[in-house]
Amino acid sequence: MPSINQNPGAASLPDFRNLGVIARVLVSVELLGFGVALARAPRLADAGSEFVVMSAVLQPALILVIVLLYAFQPWLKRLPYAAGAVSVGALALVGVTLVHVAASEILESLAANAIERHWLFALVASAMLLFYFDLRSRALSPALAEARLQALQARIHPHFLFNSLNAVLGMIRSDPRRAEAALEDLAELFRALMADNRKLSTLEREVELCRQYLQIEQLRLGPRLRVEWHTEQMPAEALVPPLTLQPLVENAVYHGIEPAKQPGTIEIRIYRQNNQVHAVLRNPYQPGSGHHSGNRMALSNIRERLALHFDAEATLSTREAEGVYEVHIVLPYRQGPQHEQR
Repeated sequence: MPSINQNPGAASLPDFRNLGVIARVLVSVELLGFGVALARAPRLADAGSEFVVMSAVLQPALILVIVLLYAFQPWLKRLPYAAGAVSVGALALVGVTLVHVAASEILESLAANAIERHWLFALVASAMLLFYFDLRSRALSPALAEARLQALQARIHPHFLFNSLNAVLGMIRSDPRRAEAALEDLAELFRALMADNRKLSTLEREVELCRQYLQIEQLRLGPRLRVEWHTEQMPAEALVPPLTLQPLVENAVYHGIEPAKQPGTIEIRIYRQNNQVHAVLRNPYQPGSGHHSGNRMALSNIRERLALHFDAEATLSTREAEGVYEVHIVLPYRQGPQHEQR
């Protein structure tokens, strides 16, 4: 099976337009600044006042550097990691220098040699943050989630493959064209399951995979499986992690339709609201049906991949109410080849 591991040496810069990244930069630099103030203060009680004095330069410089990184993000993303890291440090020095010059005109007490200290702080903060984001990217990498994904796929493949083949065998003579179409859908679905999991896919492609999967299950479950699609407001070009929706649809069939004696409906609603894409999936809920460990595994894996690609801007929530299980995914609206890989 093709590995979904990312190359351990292929470090990449964080997305400086991501709200989660911006929040981490703000908090980390503030904490580092307070640590410096604590070290410079002659007494512990003076650390607060020392930090206030530092903030006269630290706060505006931090905001300016974040604005610069936001503005230059498309350019930084195209650079090799080493060149990008140097560029981040250079932008930090530019921001600190501009603020220092402006502050010197206002604060006569600003030490003449303070610019060297500010440069040193900017370079140390940049290096620490880049190191942190690199470690975090590796920790959230699909390489660490691969064991869970392989376990999930191992659960998907046997029961789904055997049931699908049995359904196809049962109609080869009676409806050969439909059997051939089912085998083509099955081949396409397994090709997606085995493909590289690192790059983003279009929402249109993800929905197509779900439709192919549901067409195959329809052969086996017949009228017991009902599907309602609400995709009129779906942004087809939006980018999402591959295999985000199909495992959820499969769980809906496995946990909601199969255990029930009566027909059940899976409702899939996908729409764009402002700068966010929403995907809501509802299915009948059978509390006593068991099989919940596989469901948790799929949800955990999807959360990890959403965090990898979109950080804090993407969420996955679930709820159970009145015999209905609902999964709600919210992720930022991204499109275009420049967003295909972080």
